[in-house]
Formats: sequence, C-alpha cells, structure tokens
Amino acid sequence: MWAELDEGAALFSTLWNAPIPHVAVENPVMHRHAKARIVNYREPAQSVQPWQFGHGETKRTCLWLRDLPPLVPTNIVEGREHRVHMMPPGPDRWKERSRFFTGIAQAMAEQWGAHILAADAMRRAA
Repeated sequence: MWAELDEGAALFSTLWNAPIPHVAVENPVMHRHAKARIVNYREPAQSVQPWQFGHGETKRTCLWLRDLPPLVPTNIVEGREHRVHMMPPGPDRWKERSRFFTGIAQAMAEQWGAHILAADAMRRAA
C-alpha cells in the first residue's frame, strides 16, 4: 500500500506543479502521509458536494486550484443521500465510488472555460 501511496502522491505532485497557467486537481480529502509526500503541498482551495450541482447525494470532493476561481454552486438540491459512503462491498464498488458527477463537470466547463477564455484574451491583448 505504501508503494501505491507514493505513486499517487507523485502523480498529484506532477499535476499540481505542471508548468501551465491554469490547474485544477480533483482528489478526496488527504491524510497526513499523502500530504507529506506531495511536492509543494498546500490545502485545497475548495471542497464541493454533488448536492450543490443538481445531484441528491453527498460525496465531498476537494479541488486544488491555480489561477481558477472557486466553483459557484449551480443547482442546490434536497435529499442528500450518503449513497456512495454507505455502498456495500462488491465487484463494482470501486467504479461507483470513483464516479464523477456530471453537474460538477458541467459547472467546471462553463465557469472555468469562461475564465480561461477571458484570461487568454487579456494575455493576447497585452
């Protein structure tokens, strides 16, 4: 398990430290052993929940952001079910637990896409 932790921390470090202007890394809440292995680690800029973006369930997701604004909730819904957390063991549990919610993805595309296009236009004009 330590080797997998090292591998995951190396991937996170590569993504977070990529030499590009806009970076968003999505990851669950990290424990201290993971944090200690990440180069230039800092706390996440934001955490979001699916129920803030049109899905009636909970699954906290952390976002590490560089030159991107925090996401603004788009569709807060009731019925906050702990479906993912309460899922029983099974052959497809890993797949369902790692599923990303379309409402969050749509908010990322719309909000960050507009931000990146505006920032790029300003860079070109300067």
